Amino acid sequence: MGETLYNASIWVLPVLIAITFHEAAHGYVAWRLGDDTAKNLNRVTFNPLRHVDLNGTIIVPSLLFFVPQLMGLQAPFLFGWAKPVPVNFMNLNNPRRDMVWVAAAGPGINLVLAIVSATLLHVAYYTPGPFGVWLEYMLKASVMINVVLAVFNMLPIPPLDGGRVAVGLLPRPLAVQLARLERVGLLIVLLLLVCEFMLDIRILSWLIGVPREYVLRFIMFLTGHS
Repeated sequence: MGETLYNASIWVLPVLIAITFHEAAHGYVAWRLGDDTAKNLNRVTFNPLRHVDLNGTIIVPSLLFFVPQLMGLQAPFLFGWAKPVPVNFMNLNNPRRDMVWVAAAGPGINLVLAIVSATLLHVAYYTPGPFGVWLEYMLKASVMINVVLAVFNMLPIPPLDGGRVAVGLLPRPLAVQLARLERVGLLIVLLLLVCEFMLDIRILSWLIGVPREYVLRFIMFLTGHS
C-alpha cells in the first residue's frame, strides 16, 4: 500500500496541473478573443476544483491506477477527462479563425508545461535525498503526461482540439464534412480505445506513440538533456 500511495503521489499533481492549465487556457483565449462564457462561469482559473469532473478526473483514473497496483500489476493505461470549458464560438471576434486559437491553446499550454518540467529536471538532479528522487520521478511524469495530453488532443477528430483546429484551417467544403463528425467523434475515440486495450489492435499507440516520441526528443534536446 505504501508503494502504491508513493506512485500515486508522483502522478496526481502533474495530472491536476495538466488538466487545469489545459482547460483554463481554452477559457482564457476565448475570453480574450471575444467570448466571455467561460469567464462568467469562473472557468478561467487555475483552481483545479473548477475543472475536475468527479467521474472522469477522479473515479475512472483512480480505478485504473489503484486496482492493478493492489493486485501487484502495472496499470495498463490511464484514461480520464475534465469538465470541458464552454465556448460559444459565435461570440468570437472572427469565429472561424479564432476557433483555431481557442482549440490550440489547451495542447499548447501542455507543451509549455512539459518544457518547464523538463527544465526543472536539472534542479531535481542536484536535489539530495529521497525528495530529490521523488521530484525527479514527478517531473518526468509531468513531461510525459503533458506531451501525451497535447498529442492526444491534437488528433484531427472533432470534438478533440485537433479536430477543431482542422475545421478552422481546412477549405470550407472539407471543413464542413469534418465538422459533421463531431456527433460521432467521441464514439470514434471510444472505438480506438476498445481496439487498443481489448482487441490489441494498436491504432492509438501508433497515432499517439510516434509523434509523442518525436516531441519528447525535441523537448529533451531543447532543455539540454541530450
